[in-house]
Amino acid sequence: MYPLTIFYDSKCPLCVAEMRQLGDLDSYRRLMMVDIHEPEFDRVYPDIDRQAADRILHARFSDGVLIFGLDVTYQAWQAVGKKPWLAILRMRGIRFFADIAYRAFARHRYTISFLLTGQRRCETCSIGKSSQMRSE
Repeated sequence: MYPLTIFYDSKCPLCVAEMRQLGDLDSYRRLMMVDIHEPEFDRVYPDIDRQAADRILHARFSDGVLIFGLDVTYQAWQAVGKKPWLAILRMRGIRFFADIAYRAFARHRYTISFLLTGQRRCETCSIGKSSQMRSE
């Protein structure tokens, strides 16, 4: 079983790019990325609300504990041993403001993606070999 399963939005170019980076760095296979838009998602993950996961990044540890937003980002990068500076965003005092900024980013991620990449949404994006759907 994977220590952290990330439920990501495959229609967001920035989300897909980050999942690709994480997948490429995940040499110990500590992460599993699951596309919330997969046709079988609701059947395989009935306990994950697809619409909620589309609003804010969701992940689940192998013990069933769910985490959200920047906690997911921080834990994912910790799992691959990169971006230790993200711990700053989880510190008392900073966490509150970082979470507000994250929610604004998540709400406007397609516009931000367009501004940064020229592409608002992916229709055929893939994260490659790391992406997989499995039954639990």
